[in-house]
Amino acid sequence: MSEPENAPLSGRRVLVVEDELMIAMLVEEMLTELGYAVIGPAHALDTALDLARTDPAPDVALLDVNLAGEPVFAVADALRQKGVPAIFSTGYGDVALREVDRGAPILQKPFLAGDLARALTQALGRA
Repeated sequence: MSEPENAPLSGRRVLVVEDELMIAMLVEEMLTELGYAVIGPAHALDTALDLARTDPAPDVALLDVNLAGEPVFAVADALRQKGVPAIFSTGYGDVALREVDRGAPILQKPFLAGDLARALTQALGRA
């Protein structure tokens, strides 16, 4: 089996924040196949905040913009304070983001493993 094209990034810790169980499971499987370690997934805002504040911090986070009607921006802010880059997943594109979050990688739902790999590479500064 050949190594994924992002092999130098494998082993990095990815915080997954996603309220839809099936999507969270699919993302976890994609990340594992790409060689990343998954933190979570967190399905609620309070759990996501707890995981975002843990030490050691994740290397990167994949944040569903809308968690059961609650915006995920408090998690993004907590991660930003620790220097952790975020990737936002949404069905609404960058119009769902605040100005401070513009420029972060966005995954338009639904997305494929290749899209996720590219976003991770971009977020981790390897693009």
